[in-house]
Amino acid sequence: MTSPATEPTSKAPVGEDDRSFAEKLKHPFSDLRGQLKGTHLYDAKVKALHFKNKVGKFHNIINPNHRHDEEHEKEVDEKRTRIAESHRFESFAPERDGNKIKWYVDGQDYFWAVSVALEKAKETIYIEDWWLSPELFLRRPPYFNQEWRLDQVLKRRAEAGVKIYVIVYKEVEAALTCNSAHTKHALEGLCPKGSPGHGNITVMRHPDHNVFENAGDMTFYWAHHEKFIVIDYALAFIGGLDMCFGRWDNRQHPLADVHPSGVQNEIFPGQDFNNNRIMDFQTVEDWKSNALSKAEYGRMPWHDVAMGLVGDCVYDIAEHFVLRWNFVKRDKYKRDELYDWLTIEGREGENEGLVGVQRPKHPVGQYVHHPLSPLSTKPWAHEQPGTVHAQIVRSSADWSSGILTEHSIQTAYFETIANAQHYVYIENQFFITATGEQQSPVHNTIGRAIVDACVRAGKEGRKFRVILVIPAVPGFAGDLREDAAAGTRAIMDYQYKSIHRGEHSICEQIKAQGVDPANHIFVFNLRSYDRLNITPAMLEQEKKSGVKYQDVQRAEAEEIMGENMGGSDGSSSSDDEANKEEKQRLVDKKRRFEAQRKAAGNEKSGQIDSIAATTMLHGGKMSEQMWEGDPEQEKENFVQEELYIHGKVCIVDDRIVICGSSNINDRSQLGIHDSELAIVMEDYNTIETTMDGQPFKAGHHAATLRRMLWREHLGLLPAQDFDASNDPNAQPPDVCPNDVLEGPEYEFVADPLSDKVWDMWTSNATRNTEMYRHLFRADPDNHIKTFEDYQNFLPKNNIKQGHLHDPFMPASEVRQKLDEIKGHLVWMPLDFLKDAQMAESITINAYTESIYT
Repeated sequence: MTSPATEPTSKAPVGEDDRSFAEKLKHPFSDLRGQLKGTHLYDAKVKALHFKNKVGKFHNIINPNHRHDEEHEKEVDEKRTRIAESHRFESFAPERDGNKIKWYVDGQDYFWAVSVALEKAKETIYIEDWWLSPELFLRRPPYFNQEWRLDQVLKRRAEAGVKIYVIVYKEVEAALTCNSAHTKHALEGLCPKGSPGHGNITVMRHPDHNVFENAGDMTFYWAHHEKFIVIDYALAFIGGLDMCFGRWDNRQHPLADVHPSGVQNEIFPGQDFNNNRIMDFQTVEDWKSNALSKAEYGRMPWHDVAMGLVGDCVYDIAEHFVLRWNFVKRDKYKRDELYDWLTIEGREGENEGLVGVQRPKHPVGQYVHHPLSPLSTKPWAHEQPGTVHAQIVRSSADWSSGILTEHSIQTAYFETIANAQHYVYIENQFFITATGEQQSPVHNTIGRAIVDACVRAGKEGRKFRVILVIPAVPGFAGDLREDAAAGTRAIMDYQYKSIHRGEHSICEQIKAQGVDPANHIFVFNLRSYDRLNITPAMLEQEKKSGVKYQDVQRAEAEEIMGENMGGSDGSSSSDDEANKEEKQRLVDKKRRFEAQRKAAGNEKSGQIDSIAATTMLHGGKMSEQMWEGDPEQEKENFVQEELYIHGKVCIVDDRIVICGSSNINDRSQLGIHDSELAIVMEDYNTIETTMDGQPFKAGHHAATLRRMLWREHLGLLPAQDFDASNDPNAQPPDVCPNDVLEGPEYEFVADPLSDKVWDMWTSNATRNTEMYRHLFRADPDNHIKTFEDYQNFLPKNNIKQGHLHDPFMPASEVRQKLDEIKGHLVWMPLDFLKDAQMAESITINAYTESIYT
């Protein structure tokens, strides 16, 4: 890449002798003004002007166009529009050749790669997240990887002189529990005044909910949803993974985290052990605590996808961050000297407005130029590091970035799907879309693109499949039968209406044109099971010590946290003293528990802590796993849960991949609601393979990602070890390419339209669905068509959520049935509550539609 032309970031002051006559008339006392600068009188004037501007924000209530009505603002808007119109999908960013792009499936590989890349940062780190947990461990088990806690990594880099800029979504506290205030205080307090690195970490939260400050710019319903990292303008990560609690997982997706051999082997400390079907996150600033007992419940496993890249697209991700930073500076921190304006190479001089730079008469904060080393020094500046043709797309608008609405993500999805010839494979957290204007309040038309592609294939007699993999239940707390779950049911209702319920649904629209949707539309969920490793010896140890294992886990969380690294969160000295007393009490409990280990006979065990690997390649049979106690007692420890799909990835024809933060719903796709960032990728490095048995050239990047995902879901991948230091798939993109794990299973899934592959896919899904129904009464389910059915279907006699539904089922039968579960695929129950009013208590209006659609 040729570096963008560099222009001066500001003009030198005009000398007095060089001023025009008009200038002299306008400012006849410029000498006096200069002399007054720095005096109390001048400072008072500036403060008064800032206060006037603050109060002036109330005028925005009657002028929602206030960021676009002045001449200089109109000029910038017109420039942005011309740029977007010259690009595919009308994106702010151009198509870029020669990117090296690496995929990451699930959190273990992604977070390990991020830890490696962050540790090597030399100049700047940009992080944008919906939620960021400073106490997140990037490597596991935590006890043996304490230096790889996120805040520890960032602290080391800040002390080394790296400038770290973070933007997080400021949540509405009554609705969400992510506590961005804790994120800000913890990160900015890592390097206190007088210590190395002080001032090198700056965190912005947006949007603000201060009426006096924001008045007409208040935003309650929409969120900043991007998830990306830029390091030294040299590499970037982008995808569906926030660096927060609940996201770390590996391909076997364990539910259990009980370790009789020693609590130091825990994988999910404190609040990182979570199950939204049972209980949402609580007081996340107290990350050590967890009201959800690991000895009673399994966690909700988490499936996600992200990308790491080196190449020209890194610049476009950085440009988006700088725009967002400057917009938040203008919107919230304009009069705060702790927050600087950022300028960027390639967007200087008359083009700096494209990234939101403003130069007020009395600026507060510095103007800092990035990157700190010129673009010409970056590894991708003079040669193309890879073979992937890519483009950054976004959903962004006035409230989120101060720009006119851009919905290039929706356009990319629509055009890519509409042009599909063989298959469309989608993994997404939501699927709410319309086939036209008749499905208001849903307005994105990705559903129409799916209809058109299926109808065209059907009439041409081509084999063509659209495969959707989405969560069984959007991951919100509570029983779906309760009033508190009405919002979740509303989302599910919109999803069913998008797919197949009602004349304007995708399936009915396909059928209306004489094509059978059953040949083209297929919808699946994922599910996982495990065994809580509660051994007789551990129960005896609890009895002898008088200490519950849950208290020992809390003590372990306290221990691996060590002293509080963050800054003050407003707690008093009495609170600190109480915390110390609580910590000492837990330490004493752990000591008493460990003192009874030998007496309880809990020194050695051949029983494994998780049996999740038994659904994977070479994982063995569940029925062959050791259980040291009464077989009937073992039955109480089997648990299942939906495997939550959070990735936002679309793969088309083994050639094109779209991956980012955007869900398939109006919130993510319209541009005017949640802010999102994604990347569209097509690899020019091809693989000679087959498509429906015919010779076919597939893109290496798309084909290998699809094969990896399918092998995981089918159970055709081996389980992962926690140590990923030698795993190429857990390294940043500048270190090595992906390891596609070649072998018979890799070749088996090579043809996405192969009858053998499809037979395994559907038969696994059918068998797994039946086993989860038979053993656990897992919901939702097709047998539940009304709320009365729901009551009759679920386990009785106070059976805990996720446990075996029939306590009288023979232990041998349970083990044999569990042997039949392979991989994680299950069918989505498309008949669930089809004869009930799913969202009867929800009133849809201009406000609520943006929440649920």
